[in-house]
Amino acid sequence: MSCSPAWRPSHQVHDSAMLPTDVPLPNLGPSVLLLLQLLLPPTSAFFPNIWSLLAAPGSVTHQDLTEDAVLNVTLQLFLEQPPLSRPPLRLEDFLGRTLLADDLFAAYFGPGSPSRRFRAALGEVTRANAAQDFLPTSRNDPDQHFDAERLGQGRTHLVGALRDTLVAARALDHTLARQRLGVALHALQDFYSHSNWVELGKQQPHPHLLWPRQELRNLAQVGDPTCSNCEELSCPGNLLGFPLLTSGYFGTHPSKPPGKCSHGGHFDQSSSQPPRGGINKDSTSPGFSPHHMLHLQAAKLALLASIQAFSLLRSRLGDKGFSRLLDITPASSLSFVLDTTGSMGEEINAAKIQTRHIVEQRRGSPMEPTHYVLVPFHDPGFGPVFTTSDPDSFWQQLNEIHALGGGDEPEMCLSALELALLHTPPLSDIFVFTDASPKDAFLTNRVESLTRERRCRVTFLVTEDPSRSQRRARREVLSPLRFEPYEVVALASGGEVIFTKDEHIRDVAAVVGDSMADLVTLPLEPPVVVPGRPLVFSVDGLLQRVTLRIHGEVSSFWIRNPEGVFQGPEEGQGPLGHTRRFGQFWIVTMNDPPQTGTWEIQVTAQGNPRVRVQAQTSLDFLFHFGIPMEDGPHPGLYPLTQPVAGLQTQLLVEVTGLGSRGNPGDPLPHFSHVVFRGVREGAELGRVPLEPKGSRERGLLAASLPPTLLSATGLFSLELIGQDGGGRELHRAAPQPCTVVPVLLELSGPPGFLAPGIKAPLSLRITSFSGPQDIDLRTSVNSSFVLTSNLSRVCLEQNESAWGRLWLEVPDSAAPDSVVMVTVTAIGREASPVVPTHAFLRLLVLAPAPQDQLAAPAHSSGPVLTTASPAFHPSPLVTWGRAGGGLAGSPWWGTIGGVLLLLGLASW
Repeated sequence: MSCSPAWRPSHQVHDSAMLPTDVPLPNLGPSVLLLLQLLLPPTSAFFPNIWSLLAAPGSVTHQDLTEDAVLNVTLQLFLEQPPLSRPPLRLEDFLGRTLLADDLFAAYFGPGSPSRRFRAALGEVTRANAAQDFLPTSRNDPDQHFDAERLGQGRTHLVGALRDTLVAARALDHTLARQRLGVALHALQDFYSHSNWVELGKQQPHPHLLWPRQELRNLAQVGDPTCSNCEELSCPGNLLGFPLLTSGYFGTHPSKPPGKCSHGGHFDQSSSQPPRGGINKDSTSPGFSPHHMLHLQAAKLALLASIQAFSLLRSRLGDKGFSRLLDITPASSLSFVLDTTGSMGEEINAAKIQTRHIVEQRRGSPMEPTHYVLVPFHDPGFGPVFTTSDPDSFWQQLNEIHALGGGDEPEMCLSALELALLHTPPLSDIFVFTDASPKDAFLTNRVESLTRERRCRVTFLVTEDPSRSQRRARREVLSPLRFEPYEVVALASGGEVIFTKDEHIRDVAAVVGDSMADLVTLPLEPPVVVPGRPLVFSVDGLLQRVTLRIHGEVSSFWIRNPEGVFQGPEEGQGPLGHTRRFGQFWIVTMNDPPQTGTWEIQVTAQGNPRVRVQAQTSLDFLFHFGIPMEDGPHPGLYPLTQPVAGLQTQLLVEVTGLGSRGNPGDPLPHFSHVVFRGVREGAELGRVPLEPKGSRERGLLAASLPPTLLSATGLFSLELIGQDGGGRELHRAAPQPCTVVPVLLELSGPPGFLAPGIKAPLSLRITSFSGPQDIDLRTSVNSSFVLTSNLSRVCLEQNESAWGRLWLEVPDSAAPDSVVMVTVTAIGREASPVVPTHAFLRLLVLAPAPQDQLAAPAHSSGPVLTTASPAFHPSPLVTWGRAGGGLAGSPWWGTIGGVLLLLGLASW
């Protein structure tokens, strides 16, 4: 059957008039009923993500379906809720054109409004969706893919995952909510590819699939033959003529009864048993999909059904709750970690002044923060965490904090920061105000890893001279290096440590407001001050509000623009910009528009002065890593948080703000190469070309990591090199550095929620791909929880894995809706030095219904060792899974733990 010419590879607006009229979706207003067809690029089971198109070009993937559904529902939201200070959006402006997040945000919030956080949240959902085809706990489970005629069980799984999404979103754990949403959407979309709904001639989504109280009727029974034999790759007529709903069997579990249909394709063992062939519509390739000719029809219905699911969530959560779920805002969060000991009066007042300024300046605007976090600390206590979306509640809570007691050093700073990281949305800035060194320095590596996993940038504002101040009393003689943990965490997160004095803290704290303006940090060459050598950076025509920050024991500095004009450290207005000085802290705000080209900064100072150059721009990028999965039924890219030593890894880049142009008629800007650079020394570790994936306007790029990088140790940064539409050089750097982890840690939880008083089983797998490893394993969990493990040390050869079992005891006093973080750390023994590797498992405690009690597991006798094939192909080699069907805690999940199912609602 030929494909309709109206279906082309692009994100466009969809005709929601095709939605079933008997489904009560209250948020489907008049505007959405006017939307025209959403045209999507074709893929499989759909295939997982854009990487799958290498195997089946022209297919519509799970990633495509999910992104397009979100963009359509977001447009619907914008049409029905006009912006406060801008003209309302008009549907006709979006008809017949590709629908892009950047364009939607520019139209609704204003030109240049960043869509980075929205696209990152959407990425969490799409990767959780794709992971269902890779995780061992889900990839062969027929209930999670509507296979093997388990249609009722599949609907139960689907509805349960949507309920989980609602429960987690209402508990404000949006990371878990997005993960469960991806699981639900995968199953929903698979229904139309794996069942015969399309072959039955249906033109609309199944009217009862999302509604648990509606019975699924006309299902084929065990004894009903459904398929005839097909000896070809393409099987257009192998379904028997009957009106019953069926789906294909895949693999050997469960076994295919006589006369039943197979899923089909090269990797389906059941398709070699009569009746041969299959009925899946996962892709346009007959080698993978015997009903490939119906792929686009299945994709169209899957898209409509996905729009239904998002509209359902919007109706249940409300517009504000739905917007928080998907981060539909250009604004960032405001997160403070505050030392509340007696010497901190000025610092607390500075935080209050900045908060009041931000709230008053941005109230009612698109840049008003959507999430506020506050964590106090002292010694020996820290917390509790306070979170809210109401600026007045946050101000009231902050206003009640006063500097009391204490006054000695050190304090529980890193414990408080870890708590803030658990409750702060990804891609956020966290500001720590203190005048003391950390008492809990043993947490440094764990917090460092957590900042990378959460992609949060941490800035420490320290009113203490690290070498001379005697302001605080001390229980013991403290090292001049006692602030080093702050330096380590700041470096790993892309933040900084700023030392200042009480009399300057209110002015220096202005960096809080500056950082919330979504400024990008411009790369410097070299990255640190070298005596007698200028720092060089590039300014392009898409940058505005260029700001220089210099702090340390600086005696002098100068700045030179591309035309050779100099400016020194004198305060006030100069030829290049305006300079302000607060003690040993300088801020230089350059004149707008800045001169494009190469700039230089020369600093003369003692010690290690810090220089940071930032600018405002909508052109930025997101990134994650992944392993190609090419030898299985669903080829695609399995995402990782960080690359793993010994594995050939891909870098995936998503450019945001591509609509930015120096001149309206210029072509789109583009990036051609990525540079990998050591963070501490600035040495270039590799430079590889970026290959576009899909249409250029989507901004998706890929590159293979060079082998030299995969064998390197220490932090490395990513820098993109390209040209703007006028052919001028572009240079962008990732806000946080990365590192190659030596082993892969996989931590998974049970398929059920946590409840007070239960004992939950967890499983752990550790794999080495780079050579022999002798590793100690350490575990930790929130206080009052008890965590035990049967695996404390493991010796691994190359391509070898070890399994272990953990048990988490939840106390009776555990509060519902509380977040639990389980951490496993792999540390190399003296004879085998390995940088620490962490796995984080983020869980949610809920009050269960009586029937949802989780039985205590039987204890395992000990770890299990398995050997992986030296010829690495990820699917047979590594258990990429997490019990419960996915990963949590990061937009870029990989070496982190899985999530628990959240079962909390009796019905919709």
